[in-house]
Amino acid sequence: MSSRKHHTQELAAAKAGMSVRSARRVEEEGTLPSQQPRRYWRSRPDPFAQVWDNEVVPLLKSTPKLMAITLLRKLQDDRPDHFPDGVLRTLQRRVRHWRALEGPPKEVFFPQEHAPGHRGLSDFTAMGELRITIGNAPFVHILYHFVLAFSRWEHVEVVEGGESFEALSKGLQNALWQAGGTPQEHRSDSLSAAFKNLTEERDFTVRYTALLDHYGMAGTRNNRGLSHENGSVESSHRYLKEAIEQALLLRGHRDFEDRSFYEAFVRDTVMRRNRRNAVAFRIEREHLQDLPARRSTDFVEEEARVTRCGTFTVRAILYSVPSRLIGHRLKVRLYSDRLDCYLSGALVLTLSRGIRSPVGGRGRVIDYRHFIDALKRKPQAFRGLVFRDALFPREAYRRTWEQLELKLTQRQACQSIVALLEMAARDGVEGVLAERLDTLRAAGVLPDVKRLREEFAPRRVEVPHVTVQIPAPSVYDALLPSEQAYELEEVAA
Repeated sequence: MSSRKHHTQELAAAKAGMSVRSARRVEEEGTLPSQQPRRYWRSRPDPFAQVWDNEVVPLLKSTPKLMAITLLRKLQDDRPDHFPDGVLRTLQRRVRHWRALEGPPKEVFFPQEHAPGHRGLSDFTAMGELRITIGNAPFVHILYHFVLAFSRWEHVEVVEGGESFEALSKGLQNALWQAGGTPQEHRSDSLSAAFKNLTEERDFTVRYTALLDHYGMAGTRNNRGLSHENGSVESSHRYLKEAIEQALLLRGHRDFEDRSFYEAFVRDTVMRRNRRNAVAFRIEREHLQDLPARRSTDFVEEEARVTRCGTFTVRAILYSVPSRLIGHRLKVRLYSDRLDCYLSGALVLTLSRGIRSPVGGRGRVIDYRHFIDALKRKPQAFRGLVFRDALFPREAYRRTWEQLELKLTQRQACQSIVALLEMAARDGVEGVLAERLDTLRAAGVLPDVKRLREEFAPRRVEVPHVTVQIPAPSVYDALLPSEQAYELEEVAA
C-alpha cells in the first residue's frame, strides 16, 4: 500500500512480491490480510466424516503414538480408492486437533536455574558419525564429557572402550583436578559403571560410592530413559560435536597420525569453547569445594594366570605376554586405556586395553613380537593358530599371507610369513616392509625373503682389527720431574 501511493497497481504489486490479482483484492478490501476475520467453516466435505469416530479415534485412544501417515495407510488398505494420498494433510490437522483436546498429557519441561558450584554432569557420547581415522584406519571411540552446569565449563576424554567405571573415574577425576575444585553434586544418567540399575532406590555401586565420598560430592541421576533430565550435558554433546566437525572441515581431512595427535586436537577445540565461558567459570571456581589431598584410584585390580600359550584373559579379552611369564600369576591393574601387569610387586608389562568384539566372543590384544622365537622353531603352527589373524601387525601382512597360502605349499608359506614377521620385529622395519609388501602384492609378485632382508635388514659392519702396542715402562720416566726441578722448587719455597 505504501508503494501504491506513488506507483501503478502492477508496479506496486511487483515491489511487494505479490500477484496483481492479490494486490487488487487487498486494495478493494481496504484492510490487511491479517486483519480479515478467520474462516471457521469448511470449504469442502470432510473426507474422514464416516470413519473418524468409529475407526480413527479408537485407534488413537488405544495407541496415542500412531502417526497420521500410519492411520492413512490403514484406511487405504481397508477401503481402497476412498482415501487418496492428497488427504494426508487434512488427516494430520485433525489428529493434531484431537490430541490437543482429548489426547494424553504431554511431558512438561521445567527450566532450571543453576547455582555456581552446585552441579557437575557426566555422560558419554558416541563419535562414529564424525568418521575419525588413525593412520587411515577407522578409530572406534567415544568421548567422556563433563560439564559444570552454571558456567558451562567442560572437560573431554577420548575413550576407546565402553562406558566402564575406569573411564568414568579417570575422566571425572581429570576434570575435577583441571577445574581446581569439586561441585556439591555429580549427576549422570543410568550408567552401568555407576549404578546397579536393579531398583528405583539408591543403588550406587560400591566403587562409585567410594569415588563420590572421596571428593565430597552427592550423586544423583536422571530417570531411566529420560535423557533430557541430564540436559545440561546432553545439549552440550551436540554443540561439542558441531565444533569438532567444523574444526575438521577447516583442517581439510579427518586422519591423524596417532591417538595423541587426535587427543590434542579435541583438547584444543574444548579449550576454545571454554574461553568463551571464562568469566562465568571464574565466578563458579570460587564456589567449588576444595580438592582432597590426593586422587582416588582410577583402576581395578584383577589376577590372571599366564597359560602355556603365552596368554591370559581379563574381562573376556585375550592378551599376549612374553613367554618368560608363562606359568606365573600376574596382578593386573585395569585402567580405561591400558593394563599394568605386576609380578611380585614389580611392574613387568604394560598393554593397551582391548575392546570386546561387537559380534560376540573374546576380543584379542596380541603382539606378534611375543611369539617370534617360538614360531621360528615351529613355523608350521602358524597356519592353524587360533589367534593367527590377530598376529598380523598391519593389513599388508594378512594379505601377503593369503597370497602365500594360495600359491605356495603349507610349509613354504608358513616359513615365509614367519620370516617376514621376524624381520619386522627384529629390525624395526614393520612400516616400510608393509609398504613394500603391498607393492609386491599389487604387482602379483611373491615376496623374496632373502632379497627383502638384504634390502631392509641393517647391514652388519665388520669390526676392524686394531693392534695395540704397549710401550716400555721406561718411557714414562721422562714424564717425571728432574732433581734440578725439585731444588728450584725448594729455593722458591
